[in-house]
Amino acid sequence: MSFSTEVKDELVEVISSARHCQLSELSAINLLGPEKIDDTTHAGRKCFTLQKKASMINKYVELRINNSCCKRAFIRGAFLCVGSMSDPMKAYNLEFVFKDLAKAELLKGLFEDFNINAKVSRRKTNFVLYIREADLLVDALNVMGAHKSLMALESLRVEKELSNSINRKVNCETANIAKAVSASAKQIEGIQKIERMRGLDFLPESLKIMAEIRMEHPESSMTELGGYFNPPIGKSGVNHRLRKLCEIAESIEE
Repeated sequence: MSFSTEVKDELVEVISSARHCQLSELSAINLLGPEKIDDTTHAGRKCFTLQKKASMINKYVELRINNSCCKRAFIRGAFLCVGSMSDPMKAYNLEFVFKDLAKAELLKGLFEDFNINAKVSRRKTNFVLYIREADLLVDALNVMGAHKSLMALESLRVEKELSNSINRKVNCETANIAKAVSASAKQIEGIQKIERMRGLDFLPESLKIMAEIRMEHPESSMTELGGYFNPPIGKSGVNHRLRKLCEIAESIEE
């Protein structure tokens, strides 16, 4: 079952206690739903339930969006008719597809009353109102009354952010390791060149010791290399000596 279907299943069961809200949701369904409504769709099931609750016989209901609770009900009805929501693990996207711009702008204005900035774009012959920010999706679900789906979204959102954070750290560590391996290979290559062309005795004592330690410990970090000195030296000191060795190797080659 898709996340969008789960949201609609929940919203079908959300019945406003106030008759004016029931009429507002019916207004949305009658305005945006198909010409023939049957109980095989979420909107159809909700329509028949609301008609029974509100004691309505005729399909036509006058458009009613008088206050905040009615606006919530209207948005809920709109989602049941023309709304959809992507799987949050893949993308944050809530959409309403309309045949004409006026209806899209109507719903956009209702969302703005709840400080939700929805956007409208044209897609072939339709007009699509969409929300693609996670925080605004949470607000939209709250406005519609889909509180279980809201909690599920928040849980998936935390899981997704945690996974992304772990991936970023792994990628960073991998990049750092690759960088360190590359630097170590370059340093050892330079030391071997000095040894081959001049001999390590050619070097000042501090650089000779540094060269020998690096050759003995090719996989060690700067901090670990510093610990092999007696007395130990800091990371900056190790970096300085290795850089000098690379410079000497380059000057010898030239």
